[in-house]
Amino acid sequence: MDIIKLLEYLEEIIDTGTKMPLTGKVLVDKEEALNTIEQIVNYLPDEFKKAQWVCEEKERLMKEARDEAEDIKKENINYLKKQIENHDIVKEAKEMADEILKNAKEDAKTMRLGARDYADDILSQLEKEISLHGEEMVTNVKKQTEDFVDSLEGNVSNDLKIIRENIKELRNYNK
Repeated sequence: MDIIKLLEYLEEIIDTGTKMPLTGKVLVDKEEALNTIEQIVNYLPDEFKKAQWVCEEKERLMKEARDEAEDIKKENINYLKKQIENHDIVKEAKEMADEILKNAKEDAKTMRLGARDYADDILSQLEKEISLHGEEMVTNVKKQTEDFVDSLEGNVSNDLKIIRENIKELRNYNK
């Protein structure tokens, strides 16, 4: 028997099987259907089996090739990164960046010291001016206080003189 006849026989088994109402399903003799399928498989040429093996082997080789390509890609990226890091331009750029950073730190230190010196000068000048003006203010306050005390003494003396004269007048008035 050839495969075509076996497939036609399997089709006949299904067509002549008992139909289940309303479901569209068919009851077939399981043993007879399985025997027919087994005969079909046995009659399949070895080329089908070989073709299946070739397909499976192709898939396996393709997966290995993709994995290997991915590994090579990663290695190349790492290699390129190392090459870029070791390139003269990158080295020069790093050196320039280090030099700029060093200069910036020196400038910042110079500015900080300059600001400190400027603040010190301003505060010293302020201290001198406060001392100078403070002494003048103290001298002025002393002079104004002395003038006030002198004026007050003069006023009190005049008031006392007037009071004494009034007392004398009053005493003379009763006589």
